[in-house]
Amino acid sequence: MMDKHVLRVHAFVPFSRANGPGLRAVVWVQGCSLGCPGCYNPQTHPFAGGRLVPVDELVERISNLADRIEGVTISGGEPLQQRQSLLHLLKGLRQGTNLSILVFTGFTWDEVKRMPEAVELLSYVDVLIAGRYEAGRRLVSDLRGSANQTVHFVTDRYEPDDLRTVPVGEVIITQQGELQLTGIDPLLWAGLGEE
Repeated sequence: MMDKHVLRVHAFVPFSRANGPGLRAVVWVQGCSLGCPGCYNPQTHPFAGGRLVPVDELVERISNLADRIEGVTISGGEPLQQRQSLLHLLKGLRQGTNLSILVFTGFTWDEVKRMPEAVELLSYVDVLIAGRYEAGRRLVSDLRGSANQTVHFVTDRYEPDDLRTVPVGEVIITQQGELQLTGIDPLLWAGLGEE
């Protein structure tokens, strides 16, 4: 039976090194109402953008990469504003692969823990990076964009040193020949963007 759940996706990259430990697939969801000033991904905020992708299709696509990647990173947009579909994605990945799972959220750790789905959600996640981006507390360290964000090692799969070795940013050339920047404010980090 086909999974009826769909995830509104902004972008998908099959191979990235700047979005978590090792070589990873990255899913950027579309839609975020938190609106952190200075967010690096404002194009992911409108809920009408992106495209609807069946969760089972996304699980299959990522599972087909499992022998070439270490894990999956879910970012956004705000993944936890699509919790039911996200849960189905994470459950499918956890049941069908041995990939590590890292999730970025703008919600604080306390806000996440108060969500009705928190226990189930955290049962599928290895690392959760939580907290709204605060431009005045900008930081480029351990996959955090600002100093207020917190890193939660939900399993013992990774430790802090694993995050310190992740490149700050990267440039990916897509199959269409377009350049895609990923990571934490790679243009600002390199001194090429506006402060």
